Amino acid sequence: MRRVAFLTSGGDCQALNATMRGVAKTLYNADPDTQIIGILEGYKGLMYEKYVEMKPLDFSGILTEGGTILGSSRQPFKNMRKPDANGMDKVAAMVNTYHKLKLDCLVILGGNGTQKSANMLREEGLNVVGLPKTIDNDIWGTDISFGFDSAVSIATDAIDRLHSTASSHKRVMVIEVMGHKAGWIALYSGMAGGGDVILVPEIPYSIKNIGNTILERLKKGKPYSIVVVAEGIQTDGRKRAAEYIAQEIEYETGIETRETVLGYIQRGGSPTPFDRNLSTRMGGHATELIANGEFGRMVALKGNGISSVPLAEVAGKLKLVTEDHDLVIQGRRMGICFG
Repeated sequence: MRRVAFLTSGGDCQALNATMRGVAKTLYNADPDTQIIGILEGYKGLMYEKYVEMKPLDFSGILTEGGTILGSSRQPFKNMRKPDANGMDKVAAMVNTYHKLKLDCLVILGGNGTQKSANMLREEGLNVVGLPKTIDNDIWGTDISFGFDSAVSIATDAIDRLHSTASSHKRVMVIEVMGHKAGWIALYSGMAGGGDVILVPEIPYSIKNIGNTILERLKKGKPYSIVVVAEGIQTDGRKRAAEYIAQEIEYETGIETRETVLGYIQRGGSPTPFDRNLSTRMGGHATELIANGEFGRMVALKGNGISSVPLAEVAGKLKLVTEDHDLVIQGRRMGICFG
């Protein structure tokens, strides 16, 4: 009999529940006596002993449910070694809770900061398995993280809808999607949605180039344009990315320009079929790591296969868009402006 705890940390996204379901159902099927503990509100729950004993029925019907049944919170890695307001050693408290619950493994679902903290707990001697969650798709070591496809689907649908209103009014439409440091959502949704200009944090841009692209389209009888921007692109520091770019385009071209910010809509709702299947596969591989005692690793998608990478290699790294990515290269071949 194993005692395994689940913890979801950082921003929520689609398929967190689907992934926990994948782990739980595989564990229960292998050993019906498996005990699963749900740590509430992310690392905060591990610090302050907030948890629930879970049963097989808790994982029924959650494949399509967005968010996380365990709740989440943001606990920045840079503050993990700092005492809380009452002087409590957070790391020592988390280690104590792990041992108090007599856990065999702690399964941690989260993004970059979460995996960095997971590696810290590994260094403290805990048995940890990581699962890569983020809509930004910027976790090093995995080709795709669950939540990304769902966010891209939502953003693409929004871009599709903006095409018709942009065409009707002969306007430039600027749509802002998530991505502080990595522009994967902007790149994938922009390409899938037929964006004319796609701006990501990793590639510098020139308003003059953007304006010229839009004016050239006008000369060719295309009186409207779609501009997709990641929230983390460089601006004047006073405005959101979409607002700043929209104002600059209108000033540069004289064409009426409007902005739309998707925000947290990208995180919500039911996961796509791709994310459901990816989560199920990743959850299954996590149980293999647990069964084989291969701790201190994060499950990863490499090509078409599911494998794992050491948390020590993942911690502190970001996977960013590069100018030699095939979508960027093909987009430029088609005349899409990347700045």
